[in-house]
Amino acid sequence: MKILFYRYGSICEPDIIHGFKNLGFEVEEINIEVTNKNLLPAQCVEQVSKVLLPGGFSFVFTINFFPWLSDLCQILKLRYISLIVDSPVLELFSKSLSNSFNRVFLFDLSLYNDFENENPGHIYHTPLYANTDRLDSYLESVSEAQKEKFRADISFIGSSYEEKNPYSTAKFSDYYKGYHDALIDAQLNVYGLNFLDEAASEEFCDYFIENVDHLYRFPPDAREDKKALVTQAHLSYRVAEKERKLALNMLGQKYKLDFYTQSSLKDFRNVRYRGNASSLEEMPIIFNQSKINLNFTSKAIKTGIPLRVFDILGSGGFLISNYQTELLEFFENGKDLVVYEDLDHLVELCGYYLEHDEERIEIAKNGHETVKKYHNVTTRLLQIIDQAFRD
Repeated sequence: MKILFYRYGSICEPDIIHGFKNLGFEVEEINIEVTNKNLLPAQCVEQVSKVLLPGGFSFVFTINFFPWLSDLCQILKLRYISLIVDSPVLELFSKSLSNSFNRVFLFDLSLYNDFENENPGHIYHTPLYANTDRLDSYLESVSEAQKEKFRADISFIGSSYEEKNPYSTAKFSDYYKGYHDALIDAQLNVYGLNFLDEAASEEFCDYFIENVDHLYRFPPDAREDKKALVTQAHLSYRVAEKERKLALNMLGQKYKLDFYTQSSLKDFRNVRYRGNASSLEEMPIIFNQSKINLNFTSKAIKTGIPLRVFDILGSGGFLISNYQTELLEFFENGKDLVVYEDLDHLVELCGYYLEHDEERIEIAKNGHETVKKYHNVTTRLLQIIDQAFRD
């Protein structure tokens, strides 16, 4: 079977391509958007049509959802499989989501519940994955010098979210600035439940849109959801930014903490800045050689498990993560990983597991085996293909 993989440069793409090839698929890639992010949908349609029109493809695949590609596949009566790995993905509000040739897989159950009625029977929920074959093979080849370079007590790889929050409340009245800050602070102290959608009033969301410059605008054919735009694409990111700064600064005061990021460090104290980590070559070693790896799930991900969790466990790393509803459906707390309840608990857990090597190593081993057995990329793709071709 031959598939067309339309790429835009997601770090998820290489492992998916490896998984498809491992299953015996012939994969043809289109990479035009990897190097040119300014292409218009019409330009993409023109170039992709030239590849698809001769036929011979079993389906088209993308990471995240491209409305123009969905429309093209609908015209050609060709299945379009989209795996959503981020949140929010505002393209899901497009009317193209209802196309009958779509097969859309959402990693967050809350997202699934939000969108399933837009295309009943063609939208699914599935957790993410790790490429354990690649990770195991690669880590076996790593030299002692490479391991030593990345050894650490505690590591975090990720954004501070500051660069994802360009909006300012400078234009806000005192009332709405206070309202905004109160929403952020209230959500900051609650784990496992994102209540921003319910808590933010329609009046506040309208005011936010009117007084913040350079906001995303829904295209004319989209199902507009102002509240989702404000709470998921903006407020949730601000909560994540504040949480990460608080958590890393608290930990940095007590322990040795390595922070791999491209974000600004101006608001961070007592962390060792390690620069950017390459996803295929350096990240697996960091995860494997850190005594403790951290996961802070963005509040825009309401219930689902981010890819970082699978990558850490798939690399044989020990993980301490915030609580997520789905996390304990697929992993066992204290056996596969460890879950913190609040930031004080996180600091306490880090101290405990830095002093209890045997427990930490056993948990990391169990987490790796769970991912390898149930959540490797090949298994996940088989599940996706099975669901996508049942009708």
